[in-house]
Amino acid sequence: MPKKLKKIPRFRDEEQERDFWSTHDLSDYYDLSQAQRVAFPKLERSTETISLRLPAGLLDDLKVLANRMDVPYQSLLKIFLAERVDRELRRGRSPDELASMVREPEPPYGGAPVGTHRPKRSPRRKPSPRR
Repeated sequence: MPKKLKKIPRFRDEEQERDFWSTHDLSDYYDLSQAQRVAFPKLERSTETISLRLPAGLLDDLKVLANRMDVPYQSLLKIFLAERVDRELRRGRSPDELASMVREPEPPYGGAPVGTHRPKRSPRRKPSPRR
């Protein structure tokens, strides 16, 4: 006899849905044997590559935090940026208020304890052509 599946509730937003699925098992709500592989061949990249100059100490501290959290530092930077942008947009500040907040990051940064960084890897050299 097949397992009786529960009805998936309606969610008011993605956060509520995310919270729900973090504590519930999909197999209680969906027959995974009926799942089909889906391909999105025309799906376009949703990210853009940028060049960003950061003070070396700030980048080192970011890498230390990322190492402690066991995530790539680029991913951690995206998370930090997304959280801050979302917070500022929700506050509804005027353009003048936002402009008055713009400033370069100030030291101290680069203050992560010694020994907490991952060792730097030396760049790989291309083998020289043999004669």
